Amino acid sequence: MAGCEKTSAGVASEASKALRDGRSSARTKTIAGSALSQRQPKHSHTKK
Repeated sequence: MAGCEKTSAGVASEASKALRDGRSSARTKTIAGSALSQRQPKHSHTKK
């Protein structure tokens, strides 16, 4: 996989649901966390 790819909004949404679902397995939560960690932030909080 290329180093510059980011997780899409749809995949991030599903990953978030999986993390909040108490029935998700540890493996599912690991994968969901990985997907969210690759998500580009919505807002940049840098000073100019």
